[in-house]
Amino acid sequence: MISTPDQQAVDAAITSRRSIRAYLPQAVAREDVAQILQVAARAPSGTNTQPWKVYVLDGERKRQLSSAILAAHNDPEQVKQHTEEYAYYPREWVSPFIERRRKVGWDLYALLGLTRDNKAGMAAQHGRNYEFFGAPVGLIFTIDRIMEQGSWLDYGMFLQNIMVAARARGLDTCPQAAFTQYHKIIGKELGLPDNETVVCGMALGYADSSKIENSLVTERMALEEFVKFVG
Repeated sequence: MISTPDQQAVDAAITSRRSIRAYLPQAVAREDVAQILQVAARAPSGTNTQPWKVYVLDGERKRQLSSAILAAHNDPEQVKQHTEEYAYYPREWVSPFIERRRKVGWDLYALLGLTRDNKAGMAAQHGRNYEFFGAPVGLIFTIDRIMEQGSWLDYGMFLQNIMVAARARGLDTCPQAAFTQYHKIIGKELGLPDNETVVCGMALGYADSSKIENSLVTERMALEEFVKFVG
């Protein structure tokens, strides 16, 4: 089948998406952010519940949130007081998932020249999550606590739509589960109501192609490894 320009554009937006960890200071127009979110909201959800809620941060409000989280993150005593509200990763890692996790981590650290004994360097790099990796826009996503697992699956489709719509506009993203550990700080800084729980954060902006960490391209399984045609 010959691909059409529309198919090529959609495929390019999907396959060019990567988790970008360094951004240019170039501002992102609020109208562009609003349009991306409006397009993304066409994601399907069971019985059209639309369980997503988004807090868009830039400028001083983004800096305030980052500073508050980093103050806790850089204090070993405070870190102990902050735990995730939900388990994003498995409690017990098994093959092949543990190997994939380790590979992407060490591939990134190798690009940055961080060795296994450089704990301070690795901690500093992890801390850049809470600055949205320097992106001009930070997004915090929440969901009502009453919603169940199916709505979280719906939420994933909404998040993917955001990242693809951003790529279609020449923008880049990095979805960040790291924010969930500091949900109490986020709740306080953003004035979240008690019924909302933090799903994740996301950096949004223009990739800084001069930064070596942005050269990381993660591997994907071959089709035959995860697909079985039946019939």
